[in-house]
Amino acid sequence: MNGSGEFDFDTNELKPAAEINVTPLVDVMLVLLIVFMVTAPMLTAGLRVDLPQATTAKPTDPQAPIVVSVGADGRISIGAEEVTRDAAVSAVRRQMGAETRIVHVRGDRNVAYGEVVGLLDELALNGITRLSLIARQERP
Repeated sequence: MNGSGEFDFDTNELKPAAEINVTPLVDVMLVLLIVFMVTAPMLTAGLRVDLPQATTAKPTDPQAPIVVSVGADGRISIGAEEVTRDAAVSAVRRQMGAETRIVHVRGDRNVAYGEVVGLLDELALNGITRLSLIARQERP
């Protein structure tokens, strides 16, 4: 026999096997798992920022926010797009479109306080007033 079926001794015939070969299925699923494991860390937005902790932090509006990040070295990114300070307001407006969305400002704990306040002030002066500062929630 060549393994492609079963031999029926009553009728002396070769019948097709009624079993599923799961090896290719397992191979495909393992490849998909690896792809998702590799791409999942890349889905986070913006710069890597070490957020300070706040005990009174509360969740904000469930609508998708625009995330503005200020890195420890003062670099600014809107989502995954790195921008200059002068272009930050226009980049936020471009992402906002016609709807009013909240803007989350994430500042690294090591960035100068004036950098974050200056960015907040510039956004507010240009009519973007739904602003939130993001901090890590302290865990008990």
